[in-house]
Amino acid sequence: MKHVAIDLGGRESQICVRSSDGQILEEDRRSTLGLQKYLAALEPAKVVLETCAEAFMVAEWARMAGHEVTVVPASLVRALGVGSRGIKNDVRDSRHLSEASCRMQRLPSVHVPCLRSRELKSLCTLRESLVTARTKLMNSARGWLRGQAVGRIKAGSADTFTRRLHSLWKEKTGGTLPAALLRQTTAIDVLTEQMLLAEKELQEFAKADPVCRRLLTVPGVGALVAVRYFCAVDDVTRFPSAHAVQSYLGLTPGEDASSDKKRLTGITKAGPARVRWVLQQAAWSAWRFRPNDPIVQWTERVAQRRGRRVAATALARKLAGIMFAIWRDGTSYRATRSPADSVVGTSVAA
Repeated sequence: MKHVAIDLGGRESQICVRSSDGQILEEDRRSTLGLQKYLAALEPAKVVLETCAEAFMVAEWARMAGHEVTVVPASLVRALGVGSRGIKNDVRDSRHLSEASCRMQRLPSVHVPCLRSRELKSLCTLRESLVTARTKLMNSARGWLRGQAVGRIKAGSADTFTRRLHSLWKEKTGGTLPAALLRQTTAIDVLTEQMLLAEKELQEFAKADPVCRRLLTVPGVGALVAVRYFCAVDDVTRFPSAHAVQSYLGLTPGEDASSDKKRLTGITKAGPARVRWVLQQAAWSAWRFRPNDPIVQWTERVAQRRGRRVAATALARKLAGIMFAIWRDGTSYRATRSPADSVVGTSVAA
């Protein structure tokens, strides 16, 4: 079987094809968008890619064409010779990847999520970019108000920020906002409207998908949390246990051990940061709005010993395990047993 290494680029990609004994059969430079046609015409081979923005889509094209695909983690390619000795170019990189594919029977590969998971992840990311843009505009408006010494805007939802801004300015000055600030408020209103549309789209998917619909039964879990978790896990069968999911999401303690020194550190923070962040928010939400739930009562006991922040992280880790058990077993959340028994989330999923 041939070994096809592709050093991907935004516009063009470098290809190196070797035979099973390591001989270079072909080297070519092609348009990245033209790789789908190239892979479809190629006989089944081992295709090796480096992780980048285009890697998952090209990997999908290769799988559809019947190839065996490996997407090498970016943290590993240096060890394979990519960019070694301070010399890095596309031809050398593709040669090193193809050579490693020939030498090693099985190269480590990142998980390639399905097309639906990638699309939903992009939808979440695009929504968050709207949130970031709106936050920057709101902060700049607040800064302008401080410079005018007209006081602070009353607390409230971000969706009502411009209304409260207009009210404050009219109360203090009796006039309308200056044109410069009106442009800010107009942009904020437009972003808010688009955010609401994006959230509605996420909610519609979460309610329609059977897995996400069951995940929504977990305390603190809303549409964004369910969809983010769904995209990150993608295939529940690739994890042997809830502990493996918790570790993958970076919610388990790290370890610093050498010789006779053994010490546990804070959580590893490995894996997708945005999923970890939304699970933390879900934990705080459950703590606030479901105080009588057994897992929240368990969290209160942890908080008494370790503090609220550590307890919130512990609750986020427990939520990740419970969501895994619900997805794996096809069940829904039901708080019927002591949370002390639900380390991996099985006792509360029924």
